[in-house]
Amino acid sequence: MRIAVPAAAAVIALVGTGVAMSGSQAAEAGQQPKISYDATKPTAPSTKELRERVIDAMVADARDTKAPREAATNAPTRDPRIIGGSETTISTAPWMAQVHYTDDMGTPDDTTDDLGYFCGGVVIAPTKVATAAHCVKGRKFYQGGAIITGTDQLPTQDTAGNWDFHGGKLVGAYRQWNHPGYSSATIDNDVAVLTLTEPVAVKPLKIVQPTDSAVYTPGTDAKVYGWGRTSSTEPGISQTLKTADADINSNSTCSAAYPGGFIAGHMVCAGAPPTGSDATSETACNGDSGGPLVAGGKLVGLVSWGDVNCSAAGKYTVYAKVSTYSAQIQSRADDTNWNNDHTADLLARRASDSTLFGWTSKVTGLTRTFNHGNFGGINLMAQNDLNRDDFGDMLYRVSNGDVFWDHFNPALDEWESKLVAKAWGSYKQILTPGDVTGDDLPDMLAVNSAGKLYIYPGKGNGGFAAPVLVGSGWGQYGMVRGHGDFTGDGNADLLARASDGQTYLYKGTGNVSAAFAPRVLVGAFSSMNALVTTGDVNSDGNADLLARDTTGKLWLYPGNGKSTGGIFATRVAFGTGWQAYNLFG
Repeated sequence: MRIAVPAAAAVIALVGTGVAMSGSQAAEAGQQPKISYDATKPTAPSTKELRERVIDAMVADARDTKAPREAATNAPTRDPRIIGGSETTISTAPWMAQVHYTDDMGTPDDTTDDLGYFCGGVVIAPTKVATAAHCVKGRKFYQGGAIITGTDQLPTQDTAGNWDFHGGKLVGAYRQWNHPGYSSATIDNDVAVLTLTEPVAVKPLKIVQPTDSAVYTPGTDAKVYGWGRTSSTEPGISQTLKTADADINSNSTCSAAYPGGFIAGHMVCAGAPPTGSDATSETACNGDSGGPLVAGGKLVGLVSWGDVNCSAAGKYTVYAKVSTYSAQIQSRADDTNWNNDHTADLLARRASDSTLFGWTSKVTGLTRTFNHGNFGGINLMAQNDLNRDDFGDMLYRVSNGDVFWDHFNPALDEWESKLVAKAWGSYKQILTPGDVTGDDLPDMLAVNSAGKLYIYPGKGNGGFAAPVLVGSGWGQYGMVRGHGDFTGDGNADLLARASDGQTYLYKGTGNVSAAFAPRVLVGAFSSMNALVTTGDVNSDGNADLLARDTTGKLWLYPGNGKSTGGIFATRVAFGTGWQAYNLFG
């Protein structure tokens, strides 16, 4: 990855302090930087390779005649599907995804070595698919995975041996995450997220938030979706996407069905109790694993496990309860960074020569990895992904006050620039903390010279809707920061530091008309002269804070995801000598 920016002006500013410093090799005031960026993502598999992976997976999966699912005390097989229910269309469930996996250990004729299976999945962002951890754990999706979206049909083979993918889009997955607490013994924490090699043009399904408890009220209308096995004893599957009623059941009902196996709070069971007969039951079965349970237009569960006999009397399908994991899932959906390792980086400009360096997180520290060249003349910058394409972007302000958003266009293999605002030199703060309006699209916030805070709702393409006033009085804060969710509720939050160092949390609500809760004091950072928020630095799923003290030491304040009490764990030293830097992004 390379970034090269000529100096644009003679004066630059230390963000958050108002201290002016002189830059070097200045160009004319207000000149827009020229940024170049060579993406470092792994090479995406060809369409031919993806087709072969899907075919191998389906051929291997068709041979698998094992029992549909195993009991709660054992690891489930990798492919539950729907019995009963009715066929539906991709227009009804545009976010549905097929998750195929094959390894290269054997050939389709080698029944002992060749592995292939199929799971369901759900698009939660243009480059992100949520599924079950047991569909992902221990596999290398960048080598053997393929995702299909945009079709309600599974691939089919005609009598001549030709395969039809029914208009579906095939993409690879170059990164995978499963919950670190996933247990194959208890099937607990059964959630995962795949990062696609390119965005898919389908409408994502919103993720339920931790505070959305009403959707889990027993009797709440819900549906499950999948391509599934239509018999609990025979291997036939549904060629067309199916859906089944799966109304929410109480924890006591689920616990009674699976004594010692159901974990309340981490799991939810849904649907009418199976009768013991496929003919009169409506339930998930082999192949539905990882597929969505949908209620109120939101993803509330992911198909996880059930009885070995899908239609066994009283044995409900069990789902991972998404509200318990929504903050971690959302952090994976919003984890774009500069070197594509999905752990937040730090961009820091050296004062002596205006060179911008990229420091990559190693979880317990930072390593200076990239030299991005001269960044003189820029007095504000923030990294983001405003168009949600999984490439890191930059919002920056040049010396004449113009604000630009620059992003990489992989189709053209070049960096493109867009003017966001003109003559914003008097604005006190400009930041891109994520989604503060509750529409899953990243937004921009700005504090003007009068101290009024405005939200500029993002459109998901780098553009913004008309500003919405949050309130006045924000001029009292020398630093307003935010990048992600500090409180574990799935909403982007803000930190604001007053002149005396007192720092307050403004908890996001996800409601544009009242975007933040009343402020709460979270710390006295009077010894700090820089606060930086770049996201999840230590890769635990929570947004973190970096702070530089007056001696030049950098500290990581790890977010703990708590909504009450202290929002940071014990700080960790992240190095010395940081007084040499005068701009962070």
